[in-house]
Amino acid sequence: MPPEAMDQAAADDAARRRAEAALAEGDPTGWFEPLYAAAEAGQAVVPWYRGEPGPELAAWTAANPGEGRSALVVGCGLGDDAELLADSGYRTSAFDVSPSAIKAVLNRFPDTRVSYRTADLLDPPAEWHHAFDVVVEILTVQSMPKSVRDAAIESVAGFLAPGGTLVVGAFAEESIDLAIWAGPPWPLNRAELDSFARDGVKPVSVDRVRDGNRWWATFTRQA
Repeated sequence: MPPEAMDQAAADDAARRRAEAALAEGDPTGWFEPLYAAAEAGQAVVPWYRGEPGPELAAWTAANPGEGRSALVVGCGLGDDAELLADSGYRTSAFDVSPSAIKAVLNRFPDTRVSYRTADLLDPPAEWHHAFDVVVEILTVQSMPKSVRDAAIESVAGFLAPGGTLVVGAFAEESIDLAIWAGPPWPLNRAELDSFARDGVKPVSVDRVRDGNRWWATFTRQA
């Protein structure tokens, strides 16, 4: 099926099959590279790609311009959120576990001001610990199975500098019938969302958006 003919359900199903194969091999993040490589070759579509930043992040950055502060985008995918932050005045870094995703981003944005690199959320660079004024995590942790989710959340919280802001967006498990849900993604429940508050990170706000289907939350690390 050519990518332009693949509807959302088919894209989700293809991504799910790749995830199942990676999980069967004990590699919770191993499905991203085959997906992005296939998309780069014109043989697949990335099911969550919309070609623009999410509306919640767009509203948040409009109210919180960067003014030279540092920002990190977790699991940047094809780069729309990272480019938005850079355009909003943040010194932005972004990463993805997939080398093909980073290649695609640099092809999309050849004149980017964002520092993109390949990195693994479950084994992040040590120099990122407590290093960023703003950390953006949208839909990445929920793409990992619950067996590694606490480690992923630990990494995300660990990126945040004292006095900084962490923003988290995810599908809300409480809005989904789990009896018929087949991941990925595997939505976050409220307890998992609250667990970003650790190691000095404290909650600031928690909201349900998009008719209650998604979480949008902010946290800060005490200075």
